[in-house]
Amino acid sequence: MILVLGATGSTGRRVAKILREAGHPVRAASRSGQTRFDWSDQATWEPAVTGASAVYLMAPDGVPIDPEFVSLAVARGVARVVLLSSGAIEVMRDERLLAAERTVRDCGAAWTILRPSWFDQNFDEGFLRPAIMAGELLLPLGDVGQAFVDAGDIAAVAAAALTQDGHAGRSYEVTGPRSLSFGEAVEIIGREIGREVRYRGGEEDYIAANAFSDESIGAAKAFAALRALGDQPVSEVVAQVTGRPPKPFETYAARAAAAGAWR
Repeated sequence: MILVLGATGSTGRRVAKILREAGHPVRAASRSGQTRFDWSDQATWEPAVTGASAVYLMAPDGVPIDPEFVSLAVARGVARVVLLSSGAIEVMRDERLLAAERTVRDCGAAWTILRPSWFDQNFDEGFLRPAIMAGELLLPLGDVGQAFVDAGDIAAVAAAALTQDGHAGRSYEVTGPRSLSFGEAVEIIGREIGREVRYRGGEEDYIAANAFSDESIGAAKAFAALRALGDQPVSEVVAQVTGRPPKPFETYAARAAAAGAWR
C-alpha cells in the first residue's frame, strides 16, 4: 500500500493516478478525501499510515512537515518516503522545507527528495491564475530564466521513486527541458489564449502594488536572492528516471488553453 498525501492537489492526484494505472494499491489521503488526513489533527495520522509501506510526503504551502508524523509512519512499517520539497530553498531561506528535508534524511527509512522549481500548473491551477486572467503578472524576478516543470513529470519521478529501487538517498532537481523567463512564459500563454498577458518584473513595482507591506518587502528580498542566482540550469532527472523527456512549456500551455483553463 502506498500512501499519497495531498491526493487532491496538483502533484498528489497525478501521483495517485500513475500508481493506480501501474497496478499499485494506493491510499489517497487529503483533508476532504475518502481517507482523511489533516496535519493539524493527529487523530487522522495513524489510520492513514497503518499498513502502508511507502509514503508520498507533502504539505500545503506554509504548513510544516511534522517530524512526529514521519516517526509514526516509519514505526508503522513505512520503508520508503518521497518528499516533495522545492528548488533553491537555501537561497530563499525556506526554513519549513529545510526542516522537512532534515526530518526525512534522519527518519530511518529509504528516502528520496524531489526539488522541482516552478510548476507549469502554477499558471492554471495555482496562485498565478488570477494574474493570467487579469492580463498582468507582477513578480519581481526580472528576466531571469526558470526551468518550469510540468506537475505530471514531477509525479512520474515520484511514482518511480516510490516503487523502484535505485532512488534511495537521492535528492533530485526536477526541471523542465529549458529555462524561460516569466515574460516568455506569459507570452506563450497569451498566444494560446489569444490575448495579451503583460509581465512586470521590477521589485519596486511589486512592493508598491502590495502597499509597501512588511510581507511584500520580505518576499521581495527572497525573490532578489533567487534572481541573483541567474538562469536556472535544467537537469536530466525526468529523462533519466522516467525514460522520456520532460514536457515543454509550450505543450503544457496549448493543452491547458484547449481545456479551457483561462476562459
